[in-house]
Amino acid sequence: MPGATSTPSSSSQPTPSYTSRSIFPQAANFTLDTFSSQDFIVKDFVEALSESAVPNRRSGTANQNNAFDPKPLIRSFEHALNRMSELSADLEHRENELSANVRRVEAQHANNVKTLGRKLDQAIESFHNLDTTLNGDEQKPGNAVVKIGEKLEELDKQRTRAQDAKFLIQCWMEISERGETSLLEETRRNGGGEGRVRCAKLARQLIKISQRLDPGNQDQVNGTVKLVNGTAGEYGRNGDRKRGYNTREIIEKFSETLENDLLRSFDDFYRRQNYEGMRECANVLHDFNGGASVIANFVNQHPFFIDRRQLVTEEVGGDSETWERLADPDAEPPGVEPSLQSLLDEVKLFVQDESLIIKRAFPYSEQVMTKFLQRVFQQSIQQRFEMVLEKASTISSLAFLRSLQAARSAIGALVDDLKMHGLTEHPEAASPQMSVVLDQQFEELLVPYLVGSSYIEREKRNLEELYSSLLFKFTLFHSRRRKTPTTFMKSLAKSGSEMLASARDAYVERLDSSDLTPSQKARLRRVAGLKDSESAKTETEIEVSDEDGVLSSTNAKRMLKWLAEAVGRGLELNSGNETAKDVSILLGLLINNMGEIYLETALDA
Repeated sequence: MPGATSTPSSSSQPTPSYTSRSIFPQAANFTLDTFSSQDFIVKDFVEALSESAVPNRRSGTANQNNAFDPKPLIRSFEHALNRMSELSADLEHRENELSANVRRVEAQHANNVKTLGRKLDQAIESFHNLDTTLNGDEQKPGNAVVKIGEKLEELDKQRTRAQDAKFLIQCWMEISERGETSLLEETRRNGGGEGRVRCAKLARQLIKISQRLDPGNQDQVNGTVKLVNGTAGEYGRNGDRKRGYNTREIIEKFSETLENDLLRSFDDFYRRQNYEGMRECANVLHDFNGGASVIANFVNQHPFFIDRRQLVTEEVGGDSETWERLADPDAEPPGVEPSLQSLLDEVKLFVQDESLIIKRAFPYSEQVMTKFLQRVFQQSIQQRFEMVLEKASTISSLAFLRSLQAARSAIGALVDDLKMHGLTEHPEAASPQMSVVLDQQFEELLVPYLVGSSYIEREKRNLEELYSSLLFKFTLFHSRRRKTPTTFMKSLAKSGSEMLASARDAYVERLDSSDLTPSQKARLRRVAGLKDSESAKTETEIEVSDEDGVLSSTNAKRMLKWLAEAVGRGLELNSGNETAKDVSILLGLLINNMGEIYLETALDA
């Protein structure tokens, strides 16, 4: 039995090795890239090893009866494990190499950082030393930077002056020797705004050089050859005739060409509303001649003044009822004349809009605004103002005074509105200089009517006319009742009779005066209570009644009201050192007419 059992076992040993070599395939080979792939999945990897270790299954009942054999799987997994051990050893070796390299690089980086730190400290120390050298410190302040800056600035100025002097000499030599201005023309054409400014300065300097170096050129007019001692030109070393040119004339002609060119450019820019171009031209012309030409051109050629020049000849309108109210002492004044008020409203909007253009177009806007305001007040406003007063003076003295007061108030409101707007300082209030200009123009409008005693004389004459007209029938009634005095007491009343006669005669003379227009005379007759049918009658033909010689509170109130209006007007128009004196004069008229002529005469009667 033992022999029987040993034989089969010995004969069965080579069978597994054979089977392993012939039946099962070799295990799969893999590398590190297999595990480093993003698509690597452990489950899939194990399944792949298992599938490669198990032989292909054959269909049929024989395969179904075979028992499970783990040996192929063991061999496959052992081979994979060995391979993974090899890869792990290789990976560890590479990791060690990389770690050694990292430590070596870190050490080198640390050395580099230390080296750069030392260099940075050295640079900071050097900077501090330089800063201390230039600016100093708390104990020893330095000014090296200031000195260096001043020196560089001085050198730059000297260099610029040297270049300008060189170019100026070249221009002068070209003008004096060849009579040409090609260098100046080239600078004007190609230099832009700066070139034009430079040409303007050069032209002024060349004029001064011409006056000093070539004073005899003023004897030459419209010619190119200068006469010296009666001969044309002078001779040089070789006997060649040396031609001289009128340098002053050439320079002035160039200056005129430059100025006209700038003015034309300014007008073109103004029409296209190119304010930057206008500003550039204005700046050049300011350096050229102080800006006088461009300011005059801008103001004189402005459409507002051209259009207003055509309208200024229009007569002062207004309905007759308004003028009648203006001349009626018992009616409220209607206010400022409509055409003047319309002009002031237009001027207000126009000046406010134009101030913005002037501010953008001129670097010296206040100077331009001053000229502009002078033209507006002296031409447009003053002419219409004078026409309104002239028209009012033909109506009555009261109409003139009321028109003057209303116009003064309206123009004053315009000035205040312009100050509040600010003009070139908008939206801020006007500058002190501009406020002074506005006040000055406002005062100059009223000076002809308020200077000296002219105004108070008008007020006095107006009240005298009104009082004498109002008391005419009263004085006429009492003068007819009075007889020649026969007793001493009656002789004392003689002065009152003379006063009555004087007031009556003054009224009659005023009506007969040629200074009054028919409308003024009609107004005085209406105040006196005379009808139009009595205008042609003489003093003795005018009929009076007992009521005309009786005191009337209505007349007294009218006289007080007229005086109050005159005093209020005087305080507004002529507020000065003479105000108290003027009010005293007007009050004296009231006392004379109401007290002596009106009350005392009635009491004596």
